[in-house]
Amino acid sequence: MVRKVTKTNPNLTKLIGTLKKQSNIENVAIWKNIAKRLERSTRRQAEVNLSTINRNSDDDETIIIAGKVLGSGEISHKVTVAALSFSESAQKKIENAGGKCLDIDALLEENPKGSNVKILE
Repeated sequence: MVRKVTKTNPNLTKLIGTLKKQSNIENVAIWKNIAKRLERSTRRQAEVNLSTINRNSDDDETIIIAGKVLGSGEISHKVTVAALSFSESAQKKIENAGGKCLDIDALLEENPKGSNVKILE
């Protein structure tokens, strides 16, 4: 029998609700997909290194990660990364490369349709 995972962080539950609502309003599936990924147990949430972002992205691209960005590796081009959280070293490396680090809420406000956004896991 599978146990249902319930989140206790009020900020995270509010974010999940906002993503689902935006998905229905704009009629786009990307936000519902991210909400489902955030509903997973903490063990199953994404942890992505900068080297993975560097390999799977191009210059001036927007990347979203439903989890944490870790600082292992280097980034050689300018990207905008939206994630649930960032390690200190990852945030410094992204900003030094000319990129931006955003919360998922901020990306939702900037780009409500979710166009030209790549999901990495």
